[in-house]
Amino acid sequence: MVSLSGNFLYLAFVLYLVATFFFGGTIKDKRSQGTKSLASRIAISLTILGFLSQVGYFITRWIASAHAPVSNLFEFMTFFGMMLVLAFIIIYFIYRLNMLGLFTLPVALLVIAYASVFPTEISPLVPSLKSHWLYIHVTTVSLGEAILAISFAAGLIYLIKQVDQSKKSKRTTWLEIVIYGLISTLGFVLISSIFSSLDYKATFEFPFDEQITEVEYNLPAIAGPHEGELLTEDRMSSVFEVPSWMKGVNAAKKFNTLLWSLVTGLAMYLILRLLLRKRIAAAIQPLLQKANSELLDEISYRAVAIGFPVFTLGGLIFAAIWAQEAWDRYWGWDPKEVWALITWFFYAVFLHLRLSKGWHGEKSAWLAVIGFAIIMFNLIAVNLVIAGLHSYA
Repeated sequence: MVSLSGNFLYLAFVLYLVATFFFGGTIKDKRSQGTKSLASRIAISLTILGFLSQVGYFITRWIASAHAPVSNLFEFMTFFGMMLVLAFIIIYFIYRLNMLGLFTLPVALLVIAYASVFPTEISPLVPSLKSHWLYIHVTTVSLGEAILAISFAAGLIYLIKQVDQSKKSKRTTWLEIVIYGLISTLGFVLISSIFSSLDYKATFEFPFDEQITEVEYNLPAIAGPHEGELLTEDRMSSVFEVPSWMKGVNAAKKFNTLLWSLVTGLAMYLILRLLLRKRIAAAIQPLLQKANSELLDEISYRAVAIGFPVFTLGGLIFAAIWAQEAWDRYWGWDPKEVWALITWFFYAVFLHLRLSKGWHGEKSAWLAVIGFAIIMFNLIAVNLVIAGLHSYA
């Protein structure tokens, strides 16, 4: 059953990848949106087939594990990718915008690829997760964040089309930073896959909770454990040690992974800049001339208007109820809870500025991009660096 589940996920990934190329083929269609072209029909059909295949993965893994498969980073991120595709399919049939698929599906592919580098084995639930609130809270949060991700995709298309690329400015610089962030996620997948294929392992020992603990690195150690010592011969010693405040058995290892992602992403970004001989956004901009800016602005806003209450329900209300059941308190200052609240406040401000202050167009698009950056910081940086009650991966 586990093998079948993995095959379903792999098939979904391939179908999303092929669908992305067909959505790309609609850009040169002479019709305004190309929704009636053969390429667009094939693209959305493949996307739906991919989604159904991923649903098959979710069901078979649930059967194999006997619990909702959202209990660790691999399972949560794959489910997040599935919800992202579902949100796109719904939005597509409302607005019929092929260009949105060209930007949304690659994000879903990155999310699934990101998930694949984490341990995929099925493991028993820790006691605090043995609750029906596991799938109620986590699935609702994931759906809300997925809908908000559609706002990011629409906002990013808007900005690439509208920002003046003829001269360097703060706007072009920040847009390149956003693109670099996406490339760094791909860099994380690439570098992790390379060293995994090489079966790279290096063990460090270090003092933790008044005893000597060991941790195994799967990437060469740029950042080693505080007061750590390398035990494995013929492996790279750490360039520096993490500070003592970075607590957790795997804190240094996770921080090291984040550093490798940023370094690899920077190398990939610079290679692309050399090949294109211009900013990446400037190279993409001519392909987006047919994009309807007003429609993109509307999609970005509507996605937030729908995703925000869903996220509120799952990320705050259901989370508080479960926290009371599991830890006998509705709220604590766990990093995940803090960043969930920051995310909620940000999108509340987004809607306030949009509805009360008239922040439409480019201002709204920047807010959509920043909001998704906050979500991804919570999903990636908080999970990889900051230890807390939600560190189950």
